[in-house]
Amino acid sequence: MAAMPLDTGRVSHLQLVADGEPEDAPMAAHPPSVDDGPDIGSALRAAREFRGLSLQDVADATRIRQGYIEALEGLRLDELPSRPFTIGYVKSYAKVLGLDGDAAVARFKLDAPEDSEPLRAPVGVRHERDPRLGLILALGVLVVAAIVLWNVAQRAIAKDTPPALVAPAQATSVVAAPGAVPVDPNAAPGSVSLGAPLPAPVESTTPEPYKTPGLDDAAANGGSADAVSAASKARAAETAKSGVDVSQVLNVGAPFRAKGAVYGAAQAEASGLVLQARKPASLTVHDAAGAIYFTRWMAAGEAFRAPRNGGLIAEVSDPAAFEVYNGGALTSRMPGPTASLGKLTVAPAAPVAAQPSKPQG
Repeated sequence: MAAMPLDTGRVSHLQLVADGEPEDAPMAAHPPSVDDGPDIGSALRAAREFRGLSLQDVADATRIRQGYIEALEGLRLDELPSRPFTIGYVKSYAKVLGLDGDAAVARFKLDAPEDSEPLRAPVGVRHERDPRLGLILALGVLVVAAIVLWNVAQRAIAKDTPPALVAPAQATSVVAAPGAVPVDPNAAPGSVSLGAPLPAPVESTTPEPYKTPGLDDAAANGGSADAVSAASKARAAETAKSGVDVSQVLNVGAPFRAKGAVYGAAQAEASGLVLQARKPASLTVHDAAGAIYFTRWMAAGEAFRAPRNGGLIAEVSDPAAFEVYNGGALTSRMPGPTASLGKLTVAPAAPVAAQPSKPQG
């Protein structure tokens, strides 16, 4: 009668216990260690097979590729990664099998000693150097050599140059310019005698006192506006005859006409003072502390309407480029590069009371 096969189910190992033996009796087979077999690979394979584990089971437990595990058991080092990774694989593999990881690593180092031969250059690789590198180095050496030679030559020239001849102090004659301070013969060598201090220079930026245009003509002709106009025309005719540039002659009393944009204060807040550019120039208006109220490069015909608030100062790049209008009439040009707007503003003249007419007799 044929024997029936033993159904073990999913149990991978069965330990057959003889009748009468206790269940906790030790196994007859001796468990493998890292010292068994001809090499560490055989010892690990024997330990895995003793525990009934497959290569896939070990790969899942250690997260190591199955191909590496097979190469490790066959000790095929050419199929394994670098040596540090292989040593880590051996240690992890031994720990999964319940073996001493350090002992497994020591056995691996004995079975596969580290090759101390230096690395050889890869085959088929040719080392080429940039030809420009040698040229740059040669030029650098030449420059350094030229600098060194130049310094050596300068030192040699300075060393061979004879000292400058200096006349003795007794033979030196002093020629005094007319009006110069006489030199004290008893003064120490190198000392300079100072004369009396010069007077302070005259302030050149102070403008001349403003004079109302046409006031002298009006006073000379009894306050007649027609006489003032006639005198102005006569002066213009004399200027034209004398050959003076008419563009430089100031037409006092000419009405203001906007020939471009008008900047600054609004008409209701204006002081009556207007600065109009005759040609391109810069205009900056600021207070005494330096705070900028207005600044612009003015084109020809553009104008600035001054506000009522006092204390503002105008600075221009070209005083001859700006004409000053007060109350809508031309009064003057900028007296200088810097001028206070308060001094340029002319107060309106008080109206003259009409004289009562005398009855005719």
